Amino acid sequence: MPGIIKGKIPTKVELKWAFKTGGEIKSSPVMQGNSIIMGSTDGFVYCLDLQGNLLWKFETDNAIEAPALILNNTVYIGNLSGMLYALQLNTGKLLWKYETGNQIMGAPNWWSDDKKTYLVLGSYDYFLHGIDASDGKGLWKYESQNYLNATVAVENNFAVFGGCDGLLHVVDILSGKAVSTVEVATYVAGSAVLEKEKAFVGDYDGRLSCVDYKKKTVLWSFQSAERQLPFIGSPSIQGEKLIAGSRDRFIYCLNKNSGELIWKKDSGGNVDASVLADKNNVLVANMRGDLMLLNLENGREIWNFELGSPIIGGPGVSNDKIIVGAQDGNIYCLGAP
Repeated sequence: MPGIIKGKIPTKVELKWAFKTGGEIKSSPVMQGNSIIMGSTDGFVYCLDLQGNLLWKFETDNAIEAPALILNNTVYIGNLSGMLYALQLNTGKLLWKYETGNQIMGAPNWWSDDKKTYLVLGSYDYFLHGIDASDGKGLWKYESQNYLNATVAVENNFAVFGGCDGLLHVVDILSGKAVSTVEVATYVAGSAVLEKEKAFVGDYDGRLSCVDYKKKTVLWSFQSAERQLPFIGSPSIQGEKLIAGSRDRFIYCLNKNSGELIWKKDSGGNVDASVLADKNNVLVANMRGDLMLLNLENGREIWNFELGSPIIGGPGVSNDKIIVGAQDGNIYCLGAP
């Protein structure tokens, strides 16, 4: 799942604090109120406040590379053993756990009707799992043809996701049955962004595509003429613009309706993290260890902060603070001076 903006991205920053975990950080932070939830490859789920104080931590049996979902004061988070944990947000107390057949690399997503709240979760066991959010009971399983890496996108009662089978799958969340599949690439590692029955998705072949997932048609595809390297992170939509980072080091801004290139910017390092955009600016993290803010209109750099350690997961913004984890095991907070 892409990082989340709650507030505005600061246009000047300094380091406010750093919190050291016992392993690498490969996931993105998720925030609610004064709480930050982040997993580490040391197997712990950490809950910090926005001042960097540890509120609680919960030990799982394997590394955590997936982001969490916070819903109704419950934290849902998976690990590389394929276990999904439901924890009480305020205390970290275990409510239930659900086992898939292989590692979990993406956060669960959710959809609710009048009767039930459904979690939808992909796993390396090739299945999309439909799970009752209240008690962790399995409701259905939908089988794809390869690993499912990323957080599933949800629009209305449809789960939309790609995987290592190169297909974009659309599944009815009530029944767990396929609505459609669309061939898009050899390998889709990141999450789609959905808007009005269109899915915007990057792939391992270096394309960004816009897919009408109900009509099963690819409306446009963009690919750099110079180098065709993977789009791993999720794109971001802001107004008419679609923004995404690539392993070719560039940030691309396209017209979301036509796929036409508006601008591109060399970030100086491979970009695996999802980008964050507000109405004025784009926040980018790269594998060289840079966090940078770009002007949404033209891609001009506003600031660049060198953390010095590779950033794999996307940043999050809450209360005008930027939270990000790095490969050195630290959770960092940047804010206005």
